[in-house]
Amino acid sequence: MKYTIVGAGAMGLRYGILLQYNAGVEVDYVEPVQASLDKIHAQGNKVWKSRDHKDRHLLDINIYSPEEYTGDPDVWVFFMKQMQLEETLTRLAPKFKAHQTALGAMNGMGHIEKLQQYFADDKIIGGTAMIATLLNDYGDVDFMGVEGGGSSVYVNLTEQPSATLDALVADFDAAHLGPKQSDNFMGTLLTKVIFNSVENSIATMFQSRMGELMAYDGFLEGIARPLINEAFDASEAAGYALLETRDEMVKQVDYVSTVSNPLHFPSMYQDFVKGRATEVDYINGWLADLAEKHGLTAPNHRLVQNFVHMAEAMRQFHPPVNQLLVDAE
Repeated sequence: MKYTIVGAGAMGLRYGILLQYNAGVEVDYVEPVQASLDKIHAQGNKVWKSRDHKDRHLLDINIYSPEEYTGDPDVWVFFMKQMQLEETLTRLAPKFKAHQTALGAMNGMGHIEKLQQYFADDKIIGGTAMIATLLNDYGDVDFMGVEGGGSSVYVNLTEQPSATLDALVADFDAAHLGPKQSDNFMGTLLTKVIFNSVENSIATMFQSRMGELMAYDGFLEGIARPLINEAFDASEAAGYALLETRDEMVKQVDYVSTVSNPLHFPSMYQDFVKGRATEVDYINGWLADLAEKHGLTAPNHRLVQNFVHMAEAMRQFHPPVNQLLVDAE
């Protein structure tokens, strides 16, 4: 199949490069961020690719603005920030065709409803990825971890099997993206949202790597578990069946922090230190809203949401040190 990656950020570049160079499928990029598009054009339509800060080299890609793109992909893969998606969809709307499928594999929640304005339910796939990647700069991506490391899960919005999803998973397997299929749409998406509501938000507040969070002995039981419990309470009140138990989710946070990605700075931190808005409203804020919608409260998630915004406001007084650049030196 042919894929068009919308958003040439860390995950968009990783997916596109692996699909193009490992799976050998046709890949285009649409980049709505003008500064990123200009930088990649200036590099000769090439991007820098590294792994763990080593073996940095240029790779060719096909990249366009939303307005100039004329391709006809089988699957659009959206890797935008939540707050950028609506405008990007509006710019791309004339390009969408009835036979095309949209894959939303973004952090946070809120994107599926936006995709439904342009694609039929049986043409929407949700996805989550536990794949550590850094964007050192526009057009400069760093794959963290060994080749084939990380995992991802994909599910049709209809929760029914489809030939498109089967073909997508086969391509993603050839790309070394570690794909699996699910038949539980909200449970699949909420797995990543709940995980990010702990790891991403707390690591960003304290400007730390995932593994460094474990330096506090009370992190798992005093911070992670209360957030996980509130998220599970809200999800269960909404009627969503989750893929893990609460204990399993705590163990997942423990494993990722200590074994799989202890040195990783999450994507929210990457936005934070570059002076950009974070997606906390679409993660902790979304979970707090879900709880309140169903007659509950999630005070820990609401507090974390406000703390992250407070940290954003404090940047004008105490500019954060971008440890991503320090690591790369």
